[in-house]
Amino acid sequence: MKITYGYVRVSSQDQNEARQYVELLEFGIDKKHIYMDKLSGKDFNRPAYHRLVKKKLRAGDLLVVKSIDRLGRNYNEILNEWKYITKKKKADIKILDMPLLDTDQSKDLIGTLIGDIVLQLLSFVAENERITIHQRQAEGIKAAKMRGVRFGRPEIQLPDDFEEILYLWKKGELLSKEAIEISGLKYSTFYKKAKEFEKKKADR
Repeated sequence: MKITYGYVRVSSQDQNEARQYVELLEFGIDKKHIYMDKLSGKDFNRPAYHRLVKKKLRAGDLLVVKSIDRLGRNYNEILNEWKYITKKKKADIKILDMPLLDTDQSKDLIGTLIGDIVLQLLSFVAENERITIHQRQAEGIKAAKMRGVRFGRPEIQLPDDFEEILYLWKKGELLSKEAIEISGLKYSTFYKKAKEFEKKKADR
């Protein structure tokens, strides 16, 4: 038997989910079939959504959401979810804010056609989004480098008396533990810097 599910997502604990919830109820969805996630701005973990899509949704069922961005943070995620629901789970999707995005309209031709068109459109937009992001990142890095900004981990500052510490350590007047503690470096960093220091010294 076909079941119609609804999904509500809000991006913070402070947002009011009532508008989305009421629209799903008005559409005729039983409240026991409406799943909701409230997310913090730091992550996109959606336990209710995954429980619905992975465990509840079956072939022939219908998933209703208010807007397409409820499916993901960006077009790439939306594309992947759309594919998973319509192709792998063989369920249908209806977007209330976009009536054309309704794969449940007709199972003989229209629904399939709309689903394929949406996938192609989302694929195109997702690829353009990725290209734009990469271009902006590259432009931002280039501009930052021109301003003298250095990328990567900051250079570890050695103590002014590091050479003297190494000298005493090599002579055996300082134990390794003592030399590391005095230098203020981590165990692995001390040996790495000691090796680099000796190499520089040999290359002079």
